[in-house]
Amino acid sequence: MRVPFIKMHGLGNDFAILDGREIDLPRLSDAQVRALADRHRGIGFDQLILLSPSREADMTMRIHNADGGEVEACGNATRAVAVLHGAPASIQTTGGVLQVRPADGAAEVAMGRPRFGWEEIPLAYAMDTRDMPLGWDMLERPGAANVGNPHVVFFIDDVDAVPLDRLGPEIEIDALFPERINVNVAQVVSRDAIRLRVWERGAGLTLACGTGACATAAVAYRRGLVDAEVSVTLPGGTLTIRHDEDGGIHMSGPATESYRGTFELDDFT
Repeated sequence: MRVPFIKMHGLGNDFAILDGREIDLPRLSDAQVRALADRHRGIGFDQLILLSPSREADMTMRIHNADGGEVEACGNATRAVAVLHGAPASIQTTGGVLQVRPADGAAEVAMGRPRFGWEEIPLAYAMDTRDMPLGWDMLERPGAANVGNPHVVFFIDDVDAVPLDRLGPEIEIDALFPERINVNVAQVVSRDAIRLRVWERGAGLTLACGTGACATAAVAYRRGLVDAEVSVTLPGGTLTIRHDEDGGIHMSGPATESYRGTFELDDFT
């Protein structure tokens, strides 16, 4: 069976999109997703995106990280799907329904309100998520937020000084986080600018993470470190995160189609 795919990226965070809105897609195992994600022997991607019809929205989007595990949300992928769709739409995810508006190779995504309750992250036990009395080596006193998926955010003086390739996987699987965690290290440059690096749960170091930018802006805004609208610069580029009057988060940034192709399913069984 030959399966068509669309390769896209948002600031270098890349995806293979399988569009099943008009065709039936095969069910893929975690092992098949990992094989497809291999950058030497497969397609290569940070996330695999599966689109299908929805009764509650214009479409359903399911997201698998490169390790095969399914996750609730991906901001960069949502922008990519918005650009692919080409019109305002509602997208059903396991993290909730997202509203998108594409324009000129970019898109704005209404991400909803961030959740800060310890049980909403979730954490293994009760804790104030605004300023958590914890530390891992040089990373201390993070904040946490759930913006469709869970994030912990550390504010430091220099994001480049953090060995995130070592500390990220350690924090990701810490027993405090029963569903694992995305790890963000952020440097507040000004009231309207943040630098950010992200260790993404199930994907590792990434050039960009849309939900990471949203969570970081939300935690920074909650602490009074930034204004309601802030530019978040990641290694792959810059996203704009805006808080509205109701406390919702809106993320804006580019997404690009790289190429289209097909793969033979039997080659990845």
